[in-house]
Amino acid sequence: MPDFKRRDFFKAGAAGLAAASLAPRASGAEYLEHLWDGYDWGGGPRVADRLNQGPFTNYGADANAPGGEVGMATSPSRDIVPNYGMGLTAYVSGDTGPPRLPGQSLEKSIEDIVKLPFTQKVYIRPNWREVQTRPGKLDLPDWWRTTFDLARQYGKRVGFRIMLENPDFAAPGMPDFLIEKVPYVPLRGSWKGDTSQVRYRKKHAMPRYDYPAYRAAFGELNALLADQYNGSPDIEYMDTMMYGFWGEGHTWPFEGNYFPSNLAAEQTWLKMLETQLGCWTRTPLVTNTQPDFNNVGNAAMLDRSVRSGNWIRSDTIFIETTQIEALSNRPAWAAAVSEVPMTTGDADQLGIIDGVTQNEEIAAHVLTVGANYWSIWNWHNESAAHVLSYYDKYPEVIDHAARRIGYRVYPAFIWPFARDGGHGVVVGLANDGVAGVPGVLRLTLKDEKGVTLASGCLDPGFPKPTGIRQAMLVWPGDQDWIGLQLIAELEVKGQRYPVRWACRQALNQNGSLTLRRNQRGS
Repeated sequence: MPDFKRRDFFKAGAAGLAAASLAPRASGAEYLEHLWDGYDWGGGPRVADRLNQGPFTNYGADANAPGGEVGMATSPSRDIVPNYGMGLTAYVSGDTGPPRLPGQSLEKSIEDIVKLPFTQKVYIRPNWREVQTRPGKLDLPDWWRTTFDLARQYGKRVGFRIMLENPDFAAPGMPDFLIEKVPYVPLRGSWKGDTSQVRYRKKHAMPRYDYPAYRAAFGELNALLADQYNGSPDIEYMDTMMYGFWGEGHTWPFEGNYFPSNLAAEQTWLKMLETQLGCWTRTPLVTNTQPDFNNVGNAAMLDRSVRSGNWIRSDTIFIETTQIEALSNRPAWAAAVSEVPMTTGDADQLGIIDGVTQNEEIAAHVLTVGANYWSIWNWHNESAAHVLSYYDKYPEVIDHAARRIGYRVYPAFIWPFARDGGHGVVVGLANDGVAGVPGVLRLTLKDEKGVTLASGCLDPGFPKPTGIRQAMLVWPGDQDWIGLQLIAELEVKGQRYPVRWACRQALNQNGSLTLRRNQRGS
């Protein structure tokens, strides 16, 4: 079996970590772990042009949608639907950099990963010192640029994180120009294991995140990145940069922190989150749900992230119960990224128990918590060949996940009506995926000349994976509903992304549906 103890947290045991994360904090930090189910997250993202979403009446003099007969119906698609805010994600780099395969160029290795046909997104995770070597300027590595070029070529967006510190990388995380100004504080304790791995022989330390020089450089890093990538059509999301190892919000198994108090740690990291929120105004930040093992304010950062219309992520599916609670009961409009490594297809790696491979177990649980994204990667061993060695034997596992992940919205019912000298339709929207809509869904009706007749938005997160969400679109005059194009877009942080309807009926090239009568009256 490969080392599937992601970050080695399994060694601690779920019960121990859950207890640590739920223990009261003595220093007065404000945010504690809580149930996400039923928690008041506020109203969610702002909704412009809110559509009437019912109730609708069909009969009598005061009917607002007279008639009640369905004129058109659609059925759920059986295909992969590559929309923004969802999908399987191919990893070009995780903790140890891009693939370095003997006898193969780096560009070819990256292209093989990017072009995997069942993935829709690409992910990279470089160290800070790899993207910046001097103040005031980014020095992006060649493999970063290659990844973006190839992702653009294959029509896939990129998600990324800059790791502030990385225990799997021999050098410190800070660029050399910053090391001269900010000290490192050694962590107390030890991390025992195979000393052939960097993490088990490295002397671990964390920088003084609260130093003004660090905070200034951190702000500059985000400003430089955001200047190029905030709202860029090439970007899917950016992981929030957090405390500690890999930027996940912890330094397990090293306990505690060096701040004067846990409250001071929380306040420092909330300020650093505000720096990121201030720069990334149009691109979602995705904050890790890692329990607050080191008492540095993770719950406060999560709370602020969700309330500001951003998303969440987890790097596991089989460890802490607190992460499962967050993923499962997040607001419907908050996307969830699930990062769980896969095995290869080698017989001794499959981990078959009760006739089920480890990857099938993982995929099933990722779908159960309603994730929008699932990582397709082999931990510390990225290559397309390793992914395909499993896929070639068990294609149905990945294919099923690709066809269920995220939201899969389609107009299940179209009720046409005429009223007050005008016309309209009530659209009954269904969601055949496992997640709510990660933002606000906008509907638009256009005629054959491209003139907009009606447009407006649903409430955040709708339609959800169960039930039908109805919305009314009306227009003046005698224009009939047949032949109109029904267009969907996803609004996230002020950006609009085209949504391809997830239905089996024929669509237009832009993913819209031309309305027609395909139902007989009763």
